[in-house]
Amino acid sequence: MISASARLLRLVSLLAARPSWTCGELADRMAVADRTVRRDIAKLRELGYTIESDPGPWGGYRLQAGARTPPLILDDEEALAVAIGLREAALSGALGGDQAALSALLKLRQVLPQRIADRLGEMDAAFVHTPRPDEPQITPGILLELAAACRRGERARLSYRDWEGKATARDVDPYRLVHTGRRWYFVARDVAQEEWRTFRADRVERLQPTGHPVELIDPPDPALLVSRSVSTGPYPLHTTIRLPMPMDQALRLIPSTVGAHRPEGPDATIVDIGGPDADGLAAYLLSLATPLRVVSPEAVRQALLRRTQELLEDNANGQSGE
Repeated sequence: MISASARLLRLVSLLAARPSWTCGELADRMAVADRTVRRDIAKLRELGYTIESDPGPWGGYRLQAGARTPPLILDDEEALAVAIGLREAALSGALGGDQAALSALLKLRQVLPQRIADRLGEMDAAFVHTPRPDEPQITPGILLELAAACRRGERARLSYRDWEGKATARDVDPYRLVHTGRRWYFVARDVAQEEWRTFRADRVERLQPTGHPVELIDPPDPALLVSRSVSTGPYPLHTTIRLPMPMDQALRLIPSTVGAHRPEGPDATIVDIGGPDADGLAAYLLSLATPLRVVSPEAVRQALLRRTQELLEDNANGQSGE
């Protein structure tokens, strides 16, 4: 049996994970009696958490913003500073491709006193994030909206503008946000198409919850899905190569935004790469300056051999031409 303090932390985590829980649902998740849940809710309220509840067997508990920020013992300026730091970490991807900064920011904003939340909102409106030339602009509000949708576990209506600028609307089951180092991608199940899709977060115009709860069955690896989508993209030709190196080393050589990687044992990696044509792919492979084998297609293999032969001939004839 877990300790009372560990149980309270578990309860806080569950309350922060979605908008509402019934007493029975919380009891099932924590493997305790309903009476224990009610006693723990009362204890959290004593600690400063504002937890609202609805009466009746189908009533639920909701974690709301409190009069102060429990239990971190942060003053207003400290809480605001933490929220701003988490926001900037999410926008820059400073913590890598996971959602740690966004998840922490969502939890913090949920319990921020209104006076601090208002100040943070004013700063969001006043400050502009300046991306690199190849990085799209995206607002903190959109990121938080998408992250919240991933946490809610309910269907949403997505308003999206594709790469051609065409506006579409579709029902999706949100799953994860993935940061590639340049862009944020929203991973969700397209309900009408019955398939998992990736959407560029900067092209999302609106995401509206429908209130319809969903349970995701056998969801994909979100990072791998984004990697494959980005690397194969709308290219007319794709090649598969084998690198005689572990996957972590292959990822340093060919970023996940360029190729989709999968290990072949501990010392080799298979990479799928998209390109404009066989000659363009061959030129990229030659620029890697590393041993590799083209698995397919034959056109890329022949283009690589031709370029390699031309390079050898140019260097063999170099001295006589001087």
